[in-house]
Amino acid sequence: MMKDWQPDISKGSVPVYERLVTALEGDVRDGRLVPGDRLPPQRDLAHRLSLSVGTVSRAYVEAERRGFISSHVGRGSFVADRARPHSSPHDAGPLDMAHNVPPLDPAERWIGEGLSRVRQRADLATAVNYAPPEGLPSIREAGASWLKRRHGVTRATADRVIQCNGGQHGLALAFAALARPGDTILCEAATYPGIRTLADHAGYRLRGVAMDARGIDPEALARCARETGARVLVIIPTLQNPTTITLDAARRADIIEVARAHDLMIVEDDAYRVFADAGAADCFADLAPERTLMVAGVSKAVAPGLRLGFLLPPDNEDVRDRLLLGVRAFGYSPPSLGGLVFSQWEQDGTADRIADDVIAESETRTQLASSILGKAMAVPGAGRSLHVWMPMPMLDAERLSARALRASIALTPPDGPIVDAVAPSGVRLCLGGLRSRDALEQALRDIAAMLSPAGGSAARGLV
Repeated sequence: MMKDWQPDISKGSVPVYERLVTALEGDVRDGRLVPGDRLPPQRDLAHRLSLSVGTVSRAYVEAERRGFISSHVGRGSFVADRARPHSSPHDAGPLDMAHNVPPLDPAERWIGEGLSRVRQRADLATAVNYAPPEGLPSIREAGASWLKRRHGVTRATADRVIQCNGGQHGLALAFAALARPGDTILCEAATYPGIRTLADHAGYRLRGVAMDARGIDPEALARCARETGARVLVIIPTLQNPTTITLDAARRADIIEVARAHDLMIVEDDAYRVFADAGAADCFADLAPERTLMVAGVSKAVAPGLRLGFLLPPDNEDVRDRLLLGVRAFGYSPPSLGGLVFSQWEQDGTADRIADDVIAESETRTQLASSILGKAMAVPGAGRSLHVWMPMPMLDAERLSARALRASIALTPPDGPIVDAVAPSGVRLCLGGLRSRDALEQALRDIAAMLSPAGGSAARGLV
């Protein structure tokens, strides 16, 4: 039966469509809407609430994604028989603050429309065949545009960019092009756990370089280069994982000076540049183009499920050729479907809308963490971050991690990022994986209570 539904969306600071979804969920939960009730047509409800049809449509799509309604062409939208919140494999078990993923709601709102638009592309048929090893031209054009606009890389052009399957694949290709098994690769003493995974798998030796409050220490870098004979440095210059340090311009210049003096190639892992403050220092790819291989992607600011990244090689054809050989060896050619979705989103502005929503949500969550954790949390190197860092002695970090797990909160294992004994120790908290801010706030308050005197592992698989 048609339900004369009149939701109350007058209060709240979130977007109107989210208020509409919340009202729908509440009325289902409280029994005012029951399974089988037919909801008003979108146009009628929009007129009744003085909203645009697009806003109501967006709310209905989100409610269907969460499992509260089902829509049928020609029949309308109905309260689902077994209405319940949307769940995913990551929702089961402990609250996940161990994996560094972005808030996914922005991408989920657009993926259906994105796929519909891809169906209309003239180059869709190219996705069923092998692509060239560097990727389809339209995907590389989208990548170059993204790197220029959102990463600030002035030398990014479609003819230089190489497509890869996300940042982790890009790092694997970069290491294989610049080093051999048994070679030493220099990195921050505490770094992204995936770098450790790559080294363990491929047989590289990692040497952690000491860090200070401004990031990797140039004098320590020079000493490590002399002692090891290493020819590769991998570095995360913006919102470093895990410490959230962002290298300033002077520190970048000092690192480049050392790299040139010791002939170090620089692998710039630029995963978090999109979150940088306005006026952030130039990237290494522009500052030292003769020796920097940039790895960037869309996983942190758009959608990790697209499995899409981009490599920007140095001005060195030999390195570029070895990267393309690696693409052939590890997968023959990059997959095109996710790249075409992103290409469409880059063209029509959807990529920016998603990224801007992710950045805004990350800023809100970073501020929430700061307000709850206070001085226990290091000040991030930008106003927003997907993760925050709580420096503390390793023994305290291990105790906090174990205590949190007993309270069903999974944190990054404290030893996960550690490469060298000189590394800063602490606990990384990932803020994007929990669906709701309420759940995040409660988890943060529980952690803060564990830090109070009164309140009493492996790196593989971490991002």
